[in-house]
Amino acid sequence: MQPDNAFYADRQHDAFASARRNALRRIVRCLFAEKIISKDALVYAPEGRGAWLPLWSRHALLFFADLEAAPADTFINRGTITLIESDGTRRVIESPDQMIDLLRPSFDFEPGDEDVAGLKSDVANSIGNDALARIYREAWDANLRARIDAAGALGLADYLRKHMSVRDAAVLLDQWGALEGHPFYPTWKSKPDLSATEVAALSPEFNATVGVRIASLRADMAYVERMPHVDSYHDWFAAQFPQLWVRWKDGLMARQLDERAWLPLPIHAWHLEHFVRKEYAAEIEEGVLILDGPDVETWPTMSFRTMMPRLPGPVPFIKLPVALWLTSEQRSLQAKSIHMGPRVSTVIKRILADENGFDQTLEIFPEEVALHYKHAVRQEDRPGRHLSVAYRASKDAFERTDRLFPITVAALLTRSPASGRSLMTELIGYDGAPAGAEAVEAWFRQYARVVTYPVIGIYLLYGIALEAHQQNTSVLFAADGTPRRVLIRDFGDGRTYAPLLAERGYELKPYVHPGILPTVFDDDIEPVRSFVLDACFVCHLHEVALLLTEEYGLGRSRLWEILREETERAFDTLAPRVSSALWQAEREAFLERPWPTRSVLRMHLLRYSDYRLQHHLPNPLLAAHNEG
Repeated sequence: MQPDNAFYADRQHDAFASARRNALRRIVRCLFAEKIISKDALVYAPEGRGAWLPLWSRHALLFFADLEAAPADTFINRGTITLIESDGTRRVIESPDQMIDLLRPSFDFEPGDEDVAGLKSDVANSIGNDALARIYREAWDANLRARIDAAGALGLADYLRKHMSVRDAAVLLDQWGALEGHPFYPTWKSKPDLSATEVAALSPEFNATVGVRIASLRADMAYVERMPHVDSYHDWFAAQFPQLWVRWKDGLMARQLDERAWLPLPIHAWHLEHFVRKEYAAEIEEGVLILDGPDVETWPTMSFRTMMPRLPGPVPFIKLPVALWLTSEQRSLQAKSIHMGPRVSTVIKRILADENGFDQTLEIFPEEVALHYKHAVRQEDRPGRHLSVAYRASKDAFERTDRLFPITVAALLTRSPASGRSLMTELIGYDGAPAGAEAVEAWFRQYARVVTYPVIGIYLLYGIALEAHQQNTSVLFAADGTPRRVLIRDFGDGRTYAPLLAERGYELKPYVHPGILPTVFDDDIEPVRSFVLDACFVCHLHEVALLLTEEYGLGRSRLWEILREETERAFDTLAPRVSSALWQAEREAFLERPWPTRSVLRMHLLRYSDYRLQHHLPNPLLAAHNEG
């Protein structure tokens, strides 16, 4: 027994050390990107990647042994960080807490003690959860590796393509790719409301399965939004979930209730027991909400609260509120998302039909039905934010005849159990042979083309911003690893510029409510553009370019040169259909001007008093053009 305990202790020690390094790397990256610490204060070594940061308040230096200054003010720390005191004393900085305390006097603003303590607490929680996931990941990867070897497959992607259905493979990769998280979140795995046991039982990075209860909400106490082809929520639910429908209906009949007077309402198991029973006690007592009902097992996907039922057939995803603080935000599902998800999906589906899917490069998971609790008398939307659901259709995406294989972008950037390198490398070298620089560049060019053309196209022509970041975007690959299309999800919080949409003959009814930030804009296109640049270019394409440059030792600016060329190509293709003034202004914003992105660390330190704080990164496409 003792050797096993010692082995586990070693694994735990290594996992926590890795998680702390990961957290430090993120803190460093956020501090410099958001200009909380000025990059201009860094003094670089004449050779290599060493750099010193003076700490004037304590007459000391912070030495970064390996700090890469990558494009777009992306400072990646890969080495040790050492504090050098004025008397020559040296101390290695091993935790984010130490780093925050050291650098706090140099911040460009003064966060409060409670705000700093809150950040430290969330980072510590994130580190603990990250370490647990890394321990689990070793066993999970070992299992996958054994299956890959036994099948004689060339890698994980090849194995899944040949041995699992498209749906099951896509969901497995979505869970498996959930380890690293958003590149600019310093608290990417923070779940402070959950114990370690609950984190493992509920989180996708643990390959979890989670129960969902199909409760009943009185029909007159709900607002339902549907895409036009859905005539009735009841009929739609019965068609999508026939066995659940029968069990749910039988439960109501046993109470001598007419199912047509009630609506099936899925509720996440944790949310049901820890929030709904207490917070909606009055509705339960009033007879508005019945919590008894059938349960269904689901896989939580990368977003934690979007669930794929473990049922046969092309069942839809179920997106749910969960009253937990995850990555520093409570995951409600507001009326805005309920109203706008099906509305935006309807408009995009019509556009895709008119545009032939932008030359068959764009598909979506449409949100066919969504609903939230809304009292028939009080008529207020806010109480429904924790009693709501949105359904995301998956049939077209997963029941395919073209042999294209969807992979969530975050999974592409995750290290394969077969090779220890990013999953992208398996697709680039699909035949198992090492890929040279030319092959990598050609693959990235096709990838950039497949992503930029539809994302820029639907924005420039119709004013619709797709939130094409790593979690919301899957890329569809051919059998030879070639990127062919993008598959986008999550439209409830997307942004739209109404004048461009109207010019093309479309209308999108906005959701308007006091205190709720708008998502449909009439006067200024900037918030819509920022959404596109932040999600697609900063958090997605830039990250792919960074990783491939590191993996293959490519020239510092080469992939950004290619990304610039493909972005120019998209604009040139669309130019005949766009006014010259708009085309020129938007081309300059994408190719020349700094890129806006969310100031996540600053927002955290300000307790999210403003959810739209931004900073600007130097445009790496401009830098690549100038260097070229």
